[in-house]
Amino acid sequence: MNKRIKELEKQCWTHRIGGYLIDGQLHFDTEKFAELIVRECQNICLNDDWDEAAGWGKMFAQKIQLQLGVKQHFGVEE
Repeated sequence: MNKRIKELEKQCWTHRIGGYLIDGQLHFDTEKFAELIVRECQNICLNDDWDEAAGWGKMFAQKIQLQLGVKQHFGVEE
């Protein structure tokens, strides 16, 4: 795993399962982990470091398509 995945993984340990406090036990929230990864992909789509040679119109359309596609594919809402 790369460094960013490990950083996201650290954010997913909790003392709650399904909203209920579990005394003294840690639980890995797989749903949160998946959502963080999807949001990370979305952020990549919003990155301004795209190839300017492709032209601004085409680049803008591709960014919107990728952003919406990633979120819709994984069912992540705003």
